[in-house]
Amino acid sequence: MSDSQFIIKPRWVIPMDGKQATLEQHAVLVDAGKILAIAPKNEIPEWASDWPVVDCSRHALLPGLVNLHAHSSMNLLRGYADDLALMPWLNEHIWPAERQWVSKSFVHDGSLLACAEMLSGGITTFNDMYFFPQATIEAVKRCGMRAHIGLVIMEFPTNYATTANEYIRLGTEVRDQFKSDTDISFSFAPHAPYTVSNATFEQISTLAEQLNLGIHTHLHETRAEIQQSIEQFGVRPLDRLLALGILGPSTVCAHGVHLEQNELEILATQGVHIAHCPCSNLKLSSGIAPAAAALRAGLNVGLGTDGAASNNRLDLWQEMRTAALLAKVADDNAESIPAYAALQMATINGARALGLQDQIGSIEVGKQADLIAVRLDDLNSLPAYDPISHLVYVAGREQVTHTWVEGHLRYQRTEEGQAVFAGVEAEELRSIALQWQLKIQSAQS
Repeated sequence: MSDSQFIIKPRWVIPMDGKQATLEQHAVLVDAGKILAIAPKNEIPEWASDWPVVDCSRHALLPGLVNLHAHSSMNLLRGYADDLALMPWLNEHIWPAERQWVSKSFVHDGSLLACAEMLSGGITTFNDMYFFPQATIEAVKRCGMRAHIGLVIMEFPTNYATTANEYIRLGTEVRDQFKSDTDISFSFAPHAPYTVSNATFEQISTLAEQLNLGIHTHLHETRAEIQQSIEQFGVRPLDRLLALGILGPSTVCAHGVHLEQNELEILATQGVHIAHCPCSNLKLSSGIAPAAAALRAGLNVGLGTDGAASNNRLDLWQEMRTAALLAKVADDNAESIPAYAALQMATINGARALGLQDQIGSIEVGKQADLIAVRLDDLNSLPAYDPISHLVYVAGREQVTHTWVEGHLRYQRTEEGQAVFAGVEAEELRSIALQWQLKIQSAQS
């Protein structure tokens, strides 16, 4: 018997395989990092009878969550500038802070904190966009997560690069270094239509096709962005990106708050994916994205947290619940984005957007064992008539007790409530956060 072989026995298995089924009193058999079998608990095959068992009899087992839009190292700027709209927040606070502080060590430490926060909340994969991507990858590898790294590109200089060509060169060098790593994948990440020129977008479109990379960008996040594009280019940002060849089946557009019906149909025709970030959009007063209308138009919509500087939590449970509730109000329809659809957005839809749907996002035989166990028996969760409804409308990230990535236990919350990570000690994370806080606060005074 191998140490990589074990059986998880939850009360409920939530496969997220599109059938909307809940399997009660079933077990999931894991072998060498993959899901080997799903069977009733009383029908475990004889050949697995001596495998170790993880008792999750008070839990729901579901696929690891996929965070479709993040700026992980911005965890170090959590709460740095709150209660502001997007452009004042960026221009007057975040970009100046980044000019002062962003470095390889800043990105590594912030990403390490973000990875731990995400793992503790059941996120096993995230789609990132930030500077010094190698530093983020190092943190990801230490924590044992899966990440899709956006190779950020802008026109203006930062501590990372000075020209668009330098951003591209540095990004492709990192991609070449890690392209054989099965847990790391890449996209070009032109930051936004208002920070990237036509010539650079055209270059990215060509390179993405040549290197078989996706594209990850912000789109229609605010009305001001759209008005600026009309004044500068004569068209809305979506029309501009469409003409420049940026929109396609490997493109993830974050936010999409101000998309009109015809634009949703264009994006659906192009096969574009949307990363819906409801909490960040609310906090920055950007608006309420038409997520339900996007789904009706045939778009694949996943969920993102955005960065901790603008949310301020990397918490997909909060995003699920907020997305479902906002859609009901926006549509004046209580049936808009039901619980199962919200859970799809946090799992298989996110995997599909990253081209990983054959590996993760659902509990199916042959897929990677990226799994999470969520305890649903505490007093605040009882009674539990429907586990899927409970996962969206009741559960919180504090109820995640186990997070596996490729069958490896990367996070566990003990019965005493202690957080245990496989790659880093909680006290080290606390020390890192406090050191950066002291450094940044001292410079402000």
